[in-house]
Amino acid sequence: MTGDQARAAWLAWLAQERRASPNTLEAYGHDAAAFLGFLTRHLGGEPDLVALGALRPADLRGFLAERAAAGDSNATRARRLAAIRGFLRYLTRRHGMAALPVGALRGPRPKPPIPRALTPETARSVATEAGDVYDPERHERAPLQAARDVALFSLLYGAGLRIAEALALNLGDAPLPGSEAALRVIGKGSKERLVPVLPAVRAAVAAYLKHRGPGGPGEPLFIGARGKRLDPAVAQRSLREFRRLAGLPEHATPHALRHSFATHLLGAGADLRAIQELLGHASLSTTQRYTAVDAAGLLATWKKAHPRAG
Repeated sequence: MTGDQARAAWLAWLAQERRASPNTLEAYGHDAAAFLGFLTRHLGGEPDLVALGALRPADLRGFLAERAAAGDSNATRARRLAAIRGFLRYLTRRHGMAALPVGALRGPRPKPPIPRALTPETARSVATEAGDVYDPERHERAPLQAARDVALFSLLYGAGLRIAEALALNLGDAPLPGSEAALRVIGKGSKERLVPVLPAVRAAVAAYLKHRGPGGPGEPLFIGARGKRLDPAVAQRSLREFRRLAGLPEHATPHALRHSFATHLLGAGADLRAIQELLGHASLSTTQRYTAVDAAGLLATWKKAHPRAG
């Protein structure tokens, strides 16, 4: 079996048995073809099943190095490596090719995208006005839905919570006016942190509770139409509808409110270590992404305002 025949058999298997999408088949097909082309040049001839079974990790590193020199990004090379591993694994399992020691070969790590924060004006608009949008298809009481959305989005922007963290809160956790106690949040890995809550956020939560009604301390704080814990998809849909009607950018999402919390604190001079604690990041390097956001904002301001920027 030649390399091209092996590639065709693999793609047919992906399409028929794994139900891979046309886009996946096209991308993986290009990746396998590029790899086989490299091997033809590298080995001095088209590889067959025996040649493929004799490959070493160094051969794959050579291919990735060539693609890097050609301009492939880390993400593209990581995808190519994943495709090639799948291709070789298929040949091992389905066509008796010798197993290759490529499992430990690590691909390039894609650079995490810079968080996209909202402007302070947009973030405040979401936190205070998102409740103005009512969706009758959810069969919810309009005042309850409006007050809940304002309280939830105020909490995301005012305290930097992840949406899952906010929706996991119970009535006994509710930050209410008249108290200065920090909010206890259970984040990723069941890591606990304490977050201060602004008076405006406490007031929004109190206004929502008037519509929600009483309950035990262990009951969910944010509830949906059936009185159960609010589904994240419902909150995302609320913000998506508000975003459409208000003409906000596509990246105005619940998680963007958390990004905005961190970015606006950093822009106001907050210490990076303090922001790390507030966000519950295990590593400072994760929090340092926000310095890139702030720097990008400063550069945009400079380009817009400086007379020589053009």
